[in-house]
Parts: sequence; structure tokens; C-alpha cells
Amino acid sequence: MSQSHSSFSHLDPSGAARMVDVGTKPEQRRTASASCHVRCLPTTIEALRHAALPKGDVLTVAKIAAIQAAKRTDELIPLCHSLPLDSVQVDFLIEEDAIQIHTTAATTAKTGVEMEALTAASIAALTIYDMCKAVDKTMVIDGLRVTKKTKA
Repeated sequence: MSQSHSSFSHLDPSGAARMVDVGTKPEQRRTASASCHVRCLPTTIEALRHAALPKGDVLTVAKIAAIQAAKRTDELIPLCHSLPLDSVQVDFLIEEDAIQIHTTAATTAKTGVEMEALTAASIAALTIYDMCKAVDKTMVIDGLRVTKKTKA
């Protein structure tokens, strides 16, 4: 079944990419959560638990990177709107052979914050990867997804 270009919100009638006009939408409290995993060797997890990795405090650096990335999502993804973020939360769950990353972004705006939550989770994962790659060549980042979104 064919759809016209105008039925896709990021395409103008000629099929060219455009930023969606949200000017007439009401501001609402919006949240979005995302998650992913960094799978790694149990020895990497053990080094992480004992702060024995060569590049230092991996999870603190990953948390700061995630927050910075969420705040700059509009600079990274061309058609995203600039959003005034009220908060970005980043949590880690350390497992035997993986680090689970959970992020939540919140705003009061005219459009959602899914991309900010996803960006935060992915950059946290990439930071962990970067800081652990010297000791673990087997790491895999997987499962990046939105886990929840709300608007009120």
C-alpha cells in the first residue's frame, strides 16, 4: 500500500526532509526511558567493581557523558527539536557479564524526549566501551530501545 509523502511527518509534499512544525501543539510534561546492555567478560566486570580499570571511574564518566549527550541530541540528530530538559537520570545495573544501562529524560515541551533518552543510553554504552576496550576486546553493545514514554 503506497502512502503519499505528506503522510510522513518528516517529509514535505515533494518528499524532501523537513523538521516537523510543533508550534501549535500544547506544552506537556513528557518523559521517556530507554535501556541497553554492554556485554563483557566477567573479568571486566570484576575490574569495574574494584575500580581497577586503567581509565578510571568508568560509570561516573559514562553517566556524565550520557547527560551531556541527552542535552545535545538536537545537534546530533538533524530533525530533532531542541528541548529544555528538566532532568536526565542514568542508572547502571552491574550483572555477572553485562552492564545494564537505564536512562530517563524529562521535559515540559511540545514534543517527546524519546531521542534524548535513547541518545543518553547509547552514549553511556559507548563510553563504557571506550573505557574498557583496552582490557576486553569481546564487548558487545545491544538491546537499545525505548522502554517507556509518558505525557501528561
